Amino acid sequence: MQTTDTPNKELSEHSMRPLYFIERHKRILLRILSVIVLLFVVLYALFIGPPHDFATKHTVTVPPGTTLNEAATLLKEERIIRSAWWYKVFNVLSGNQSRIQAGDYYFHTPASLFEVTARLTTADYGLTPMVTRIPEGATIFSIADLMESQFERFDKEKFIERALKEEAEGYLFPDTYYFLPNVTEKEVYQTLRETFDTRIETIASDIEAFGKPLEDIVIMASLIEKEAADDFEERQTIAGILWSRIDIGMALQVDAVFPYINGKNTYELSLEDLEIDSPYNTYKYPGLPIGPIANPSLESILAAVTPIDTDYLFYLHDRAGNIYYSITFENHRENKFRYLR
Repeated sequence: MQTTDTPNKELSEHSMRPLYFIERHKRILLRILSVIVLLFVVLYALFIGPPHDFATKHTVTVPPGTTLNEAATLLKEERIIRSAWWYKVFNVLSGNQSRIQAGDYYFHTPASLFEVTARLTTADYGLTPMVTRIPEGATIFSIADLMESQFERFDKEKFIERALKEEAEGYLFPDTYYFLPNVTEKEVYQTLRETFDTRIETIASDIEAFGKPLEDIVIMASLIEKEAADDFEERQTIAGILWSRIDIGMALQVDAVFPYINGKNTYELSLEDLEIDSPYNTYKYPGLPIGPIANPSLESILAAVTPIDTDYLFYLHDRAGNIYYSITFENHRENKFRYLR
């Protein structure tokens, strides 16, 4: 019986033809590939990639009913894309020209034309809540500065204007908050004010038992927040001293009001500063200042209504933060000489 390997040989030669072709035309193919890669790099650099001045940490609002042309123009003006024309081309090629979704889009980092196209057609808003910590003792002014630095739609001037108009100093609760990147000053104000109302309810019985108006309590708590350390007993002791001074008609003489009046701390004050004619000056006018000097923590508010009754009328902190109490002014002067000279 005769056998032949001709079919196998032909099959083998057929399978090898692509390799022969590649080997024979390798240089040409490499040039074509290089041209394709170079073309893509150029297209990416000039049209597809993000602009060199891409508006990072920026929110773009796409109104309802926005057309493809309008979206392209908007994104170009907002420095999100390089080319409005290429943006429209990608949408048409992908069949998404009529699928632009309205809403606020937050761009934390630069995005390519592909990413921008996909996000606006799938309503990928990128609005992940951001953690913001408002510290105890912050004023409406420092809150405004903090929020303005983190949220581009937060209007600092409008926030301060509303807070002053509604006398909200002391009533914007310091806490950790989670705000969306497109939050406005109105939403921030309402959240902080409502949080105060909610938190104050948790100690409503203590406030009621103390028997003083909430306004006085919040003012006192703001002084305690600035005067005392984090130790709760120290806050209660200082509260007892300050309430006692009010009861006997003695001026509070709290240095913590001066950063609110003129920006100076205890160690920067002069005798002239103590004579500043301000309703917040607790050296010049007895009793509580006209309003809170900060937004106190719940702990300071609780300390204000649960003061520790002692014979002390004076206290001071050294530069290390240690506190020293005195019953008499003479002893207080000795402590000042000993610990503050």
